[in-house]
Amino acid sequence: MGLLTDLIDTLPGDAPVSAVCVGAFWTAVWSRHCGLASTLGAADHEHGAVFVADAGHLHDRSARELAQLAHSSRLLEAGIGLAAINSLLEVDLTRCVELNAGRFLIDHAPGKRIALVGHFPFVPELRRVAQRLWVIDLHPAPGDLSPAEGDTVIGQADLVAITGCALINHTMEGLLEKCRPDALVLVLGPTAPLSPVLFDHGVDVICGTRVADPEAALHSVAQGAVFRQVEGVQLLAMWRAGARP
Repeated sequence: MGLLTDLIDTLPGDAPVSAVCVGAFWTAVWSRHCGLASTLGAADHEHGAVFVADAGHLHDRSARELAQLAHSSRLLEAGIGLAAINSLLEVDLTRCVELNAGRFLIDHAPGKRIALVGHFPFVPELRRVAQRLWVIDLHPAPGDLSPAEGDTVIGQADLVAITGCALINHTMEGLLEKCRPDALVLVLGPTAPLSPVLFDHGVDVICGTRVADPEAALHSVAQGAVFRQVEGVQLLAMWRAGARP
């Protein structure tokens, strides 16, 4: 089975949905807990185009039903599905530590060849300390690589860090297949589910987000917050057994 199917199949039960909020940058679903995911896919559109079937009535579905949207080819719907998955997860906090993914990468960059899928704000600092840094992005900034160019370098990296958004655009499994068996593989960002299921698919470290105050997070998301402005969240990391450097 695929990664998304495994994630959904291992979710604990179901829950009614209290709120669905699709903000400019982040999407939130509040069910058993509050889950976040990136908002993708609506930047350029034809007038009248539909991005979310049944918009306005998503809260009438259960969280598990919304989680199935993660399979959608519509990016906005897929993001809602990932947020719903994150809203149902019972995160094992005994396996987690508070950790900023950017800080972790910078601290472990010296002497490492790093492939970073997704252009993050910490790229300039990471580039200064890594032995080699390849940044791969769908919309490459100067010095970045396109996905096609990135395919040729991921296998050269000692450390591969992949944005959780790769779950939304369904590129995650292909990226994981390109990683060297001995590379340290990290998935990062609020979209990344803090689920050990990812370890079964080749991930060593998950750097995700737990929403501690759903009301504060929903207010932030609804008002166009970028992640550093989202309130009520906690940055956590979960490690595969034996994977700590």
